[in-house]
Amino acid sequence: MDKCAIFIDGGYFSKILKKKFNSPKIDYLKFSNNISKGYDRIRTYYYNCMPYKGSPPTDDEKERFDSMNIFIEELKKLPNFGIRLGKLKKRSDKYGNVHFVQKRVDILLTVDLIRLGLKGRIDCAILVTGDNDFVPAIELLQDEGIVVHLYCTYDRLSQELYNTCDERFEITKELIDASKQ
Repeated sequence: MDKCAIFIDGGYFSKILKKKFNSPKIDYLKFSNNISKGYDRIRTYYYNCMPYKGSPPTDDEKERFDSMNIFIEELKKLPNFGIRLGKLKKRSDKYGNVHFVQKRVDILLTVDLIRLGLKGRIDCAILVTGDNDFVPAIELLQDEGIVVHLYCTYDRLSQELYNTCDERFEITKELIDASKQ
């Protein structure tokens, strides 16, 4: 059986779960097994950042941070799961509006994707993302004979990413329902 690894862009997947499916509780092992049917899943990687927590943190910041920490600790207990956390940076625009930017998350995913592919550890990469930053890495893997599957929602997706991947699957209500806790 061909080997696969799953690469979940946690920020992307969280937004989809919230906006399209009303924030269901997902069993990430079930979800991984559902999208890797037909393959021997060697590992699922989950990429995200911890929420911002000021010093001292507000009650809301502390609650969000603690909730995410519990979630990450639960993922770490799952068989064949890897967690990769980037950094969250606080930014202000010229009008003083504050927003947060994920740093290193795409690079962490790209490094794992290329490392596993070039070492011959996987025959298939399964991506859960909508970000076209991964297109060059995907093309490199395809040149090495690795098949790339994309799981996404068609309304939150880079067309370039969609066109580059070998096979594309929509994240549907049925898939989410089959992956609930």
